[in-house]
Amino acid sequence: MTRPAADAAPPDAPIRPVSEPPAALYVHIPFCVSLCPYCDFVVYAGAEARGPRNRIASFLDALLVELELRADALDRVHAAVPRPPLETVYLGGGTPSLVEAESLARLLDRIRARFGLAGGAEVTLEVNPGSDERGDARAWRDIGITRLSIGAQSLDRGELRRLGRRHGPGDVVESVAAARAASLGSVSLDLLYDVPSSSLETWQATLDDALALEPDHLSLYALTLDDPDAEGLTGPTGDHLPTTAGARRWRDRARGDQDDDRAAAQYGLASDRLAADGWRGYEISNWARPGHESRHNLVYWERRPYEALGPGAHAFDGHTRRWSAARLNGYLAALTPPDGSRPGLPPGGVEVIDPVTARAERIILGLRTDRGVPAALAGEAPLAGSAGWAIESGLLEEVADERLALTTRGRLLSNELFRRLV
Repeated sequence: MTRPAADAAPPDAPIRPVSEPPAALYVHIPFCVSLCPYCDFVVYAGAEARGPRNRIASFLDALLVELELRADALDRVHAAVPRPPLETVYLGGGTPSLVEAESLARLLDRIRARFGLAGGAEVTLEVNPGSDERGDARAWRDIGITRLSIGAQSLDRGELRRLGRRHGPGDVVESVAAARAASLGSVSLDLLYDVPSSSLETWQATLDDALALEPDHLSLYALTLDDPDAEGLTGPTGDHLPTTAGARRWRDRARGDQDDDRAAAQYGLASDRLAADGWRGYEISNWARPGHESRHNLVYWERRPYEALGPGAHAFDGHTRRWSAARLNGYLAALTPPDGSRPGLPPGGVEVIDPVTARAERIILGLRTDRGVPAALAGEAPLAGSAGWAIESGLLEEVADERLALTTRGRLLSNELFRRLV
């Protein structure tokens, strides 16, 4: 049965306090060979990821325990009606491709057994392009991976060095070639713009080189240098790790080399170039060849329920948002207690979404996509007070099927509008 679109329910409809079964599963595998100074994801690097003292095996043991506990909890909540199988699984990180294929195969087998996996499900694996990090594309295909998301970030050697990346442009070329040789169904590249000391010319060259590889999907993100410590996200139950002193110094320098006008020009160049080449800009930061949109990420943007495993991972059941704490020690201690006691769920937090917040989320997430939201919402809260201003300012326009969507200018200035809705 096809699920309704996210805007099928009126924005003022009451939010049901009963959880909905997940359509998708995110699994966070928090290990990298090295830590990039701009990265805010939950990552453990160096000896914890490589060498005789690495913690990957102990983490995977704990992850499988969490999988069982989360599945048990869902079975109790949805005992009356069988849960539908998952439509998507996303193995993110970190660098999940550091994990041996055999271990990921065991993980996917347990996901199939406890959550179910629909026929034709999308199963994504994030990989770093370095020769010692990307793993074996044929092995990924054989265990059921259908989509690779390759963390290229740039195809300019100087920019890669400034970003602290270990790979070079040639590694990206080889990673895509290996994925194609393995007949993997879909290949995506992540790229960053507004990189410190970059230019419109280097960005255009990266786009040209990326398109020459003929990927199926592109994610283009402005380099954002946040401060999770100042935002209160790094405490014992927070979903971020404290920023290292070295990363903080790098970010302080890098912010001085960023430029809003350059970022806007780079985004505009990409939007125009990709549209001219037949790509669909289906979300603010994402473009796809027809049929290669990220089905997993669409679950987020359509505000559908999803489950999550791993430190720092977030889940949503249609009513409540939940996250696990980022600290690996606490995660392992809860799920694989050293004293042999009964395992429990890892520490973290929960946020119940009230109806007003839910309405705003539906509109904001809808506007992030090229489908936008029904134009009728322009007369209803919370959009009513801002829709006229956004249309007059060239941020919103009416598109097909009596819907409102962001213009390219609106995508660039979307935060200006979204702040008015919350």
